[in-house]
Amino acid sequence: MNCTPARLVILLCLFFLLPLLDGCRQRGEDPGQELTFRLKWLYNINTAGDLYALEHGFFTSRGLRVAVKPGGPERDAIRELELGRAQFGVASADQVIRALAKGAPIVVIAQLFQQNPLQWIYRSGGAAYANPLELRGKTVGITYGGNDETIMRALLAKYNIAPSKVNLFSVRYDYAPFYLGEVDLWPVYRNAEGIVIAEKMARAGEQTGFFVPDLFDVRFVANSVITTRKMVEEHPDLVRKFRDALLNAWQEALASANADRTIALVHAHDQGTPEEIIAKQLVSTRQLMLPENGQFGRIDVAAWRQTGKIMLEQGVIDLPVAIEKALLTDGLKP
Repeated sequence: MNCTPARLVILLCLFFLLPLLDGCRQRGEDPGQELTFRLKWLYNINTAGDLYALEHGFFTSRGLRVAVKPGGPERDAIRELELGRAQFGVASADQVIRALAKGAPIVVIAQLFQQNPLQWIYRSGGAAYANPLELRGKTVGITYGGNDETIMRALLAKYNIAPSKVNLFSVRYDYAPFYLGEVDLWPVYRNAEGIVIAEKMARAGEQTGFFVPDLFDVRFVANSVITTRKMVEEHPDLVRKFRDALLNAWQEALASANADRTIALVHAHDQGTPEEIIAKQLVSTRQLMLPENGQFGRIDVAAWRQTGKIMLEQGVIDLPVAIEKALLTDGLKP
């Protein structure tokens, strides 16, 4: 082969440039695949922003192809991330911390709920619980082995209330014990079944309120957006595009001006819930997600630390977990 000086220069340039171009693609750009976003639960009000992002082109406008898939009891977003079946997911803080304790390379890129929706509904009669000490002598529903048990036991310990001073009642999916007045406080997701129960009680002429552990400085973080450390290291621009698209969609979905659009979208995927109930769920979700200060989706590091501390003290995890290392609060730097 006759290689002229000009050809030699071109070949040398290609030799050095191609690896650089490939490195840029690996570190920042869309790898060209369809991304899978595995949600924590089935489609309902808690997935409004996720569905909104897909329906209204927030992903495609940033050059991303995303498949939004529902979660459920047999779908573990963290497990699917580890197996490479999903690139992004939604998980609660306890799921993340348990996974970190086992060495999972999971990182948090946004926190959706600023206040945990897992609360306790009660008959208020126009009055509210002003102090956790008022729980003494009450019958409080908990799901043994569930987050509500962990939260309630942490609250009792914080306020030096002996468990024997509270009647802990094992709850099931049947709300009859609460409706019949056998249980004073019943654990619910405030923005989901909490709205349904409150509406039913109102029709029966009874007022309800919600006992909110966050208001008594017991913070246990709920749903957050997660990915893998490898994804952040190899495709930071893609992760940033995904996160920004999702958070922008959530903000638009929660905006009062877009309520009708959001309600119709959620109802299309959750037809078992009437639109008038979804409308009230949306108002509640807005209150739980919008931060008092700071950007939407901000990661509350102090609340994550407290969540880990509660889990350790309650024996949910055996050893402390370096949670902060998995919280990407500084420009997605792992």
